[in-house]
Amino acid sequence: MQSVVAELIALLVETAPRVARISVFIAAGVFAANVAVAFGLVRYVAGLSGRLTRPANLPNEVGTAILTTAVSTTAGYATLAEYRESGLLDDRATLVAVVINTFFGFVQHVFTYYVPVLIPILGTEVGAVYVSARAGIALAITVTGVLLGGLLLSERNVDRAALADVDASGPEADDRGARERVSAAAEKSWSTLRRIVPRLAVVYVLVIGLVTHYDVEALTSVAEPITGVLGLPGEAVPVIAVYTLDTTAGAVTLTGTDPGTFTTRTAVATLLIGGILSFAVSTFRRSIPFQYGIWGAEFGTKVIVVNTALKLLFISLTVALLLAPVW
Repeated sequence: MQSVVAELIALLVETAPRVARISVFIAAGVFAANVAVAFGLVRYVAGLSGRLTRPANLPNEVGTAILTTAVSTTAGYATLAEYRESGLLDDRATLVAVVINTFFGFVQHVFTYYVPVLIPILGTEVGAVYVSARAGIALAITVTGVLLGGLLLSERNVDRAALADVDASGPEADDRGARERVSAAAEKSWSTLRRIVPRLAVVYVLVIGLVTHYDVEALTSVAEPITGVLGLPGEAVPVIAVYTLDTTAGAVTLTGTDPGTFTTRTAVATLLIGGILSFAVSTFRRSIPFQYGIWGAEFGTKVIVVNTALKLLFISLTVALLLAPVW
């Protein structure tokens, strides 16, 4: 009994900083979005975002949330969750918006990780090709989302009457003072946090406990037959195994191989395969806690399945293109 209590306390100690950090991001993102709505700023951003959302049969305001993802993934997702909760979007429309989100979620990582960290490790040529490949994959998924919206969505999937709470006629039609608007935004944000954060904390504890007691890393054993079939050098196996668990360490492992072991194409393909296998680990460690915290278990599962399926599809197509013998 004491050992169980001790393990539970250790789990709580380990997860508390993560929950606190993500809670801060959610609070900041949701509050910023609500302040933007309160001051009528959505009106101005909607004009730009409409170029993205109109072909997908989504309201311009949804584009605001999508563009927000380029600055904060958490803020973008939290705003979309608010639109779904309010009834503006049904589940199908929300899934399309999430798919369109993909490229904009990638953009922020270009400046925070890929350019300052990964490219210096991999070198200019391999690093630039790898980042370009990842950008192309993300853009292809976003374009797919726009096309799916055009094909699958209609007025039945969007309740524009719900926009009454989001997009009023502008700040001139609102006689509230600045302090009152900020206070109202804070109150609305607090309501969102009370719903999301407790659920997020519970999921994090369960996931970390699962990862601690089961050998999730054993999933990387499937890498060896894959690299053999694709004709990648044997050194690709440890690179993929390490990259699956930590992208930076995987990049360092690749650059530590003997010169000439990898060409630019095989190096990028190896890293992308590592990215495919890393979904198994990252789903447990990051995607499930984050998506379940934002959407709840049922819809969060749908988001994870759709995101993962599209990423697997387009990464696989990119690997096939890289390893095609025709060029």
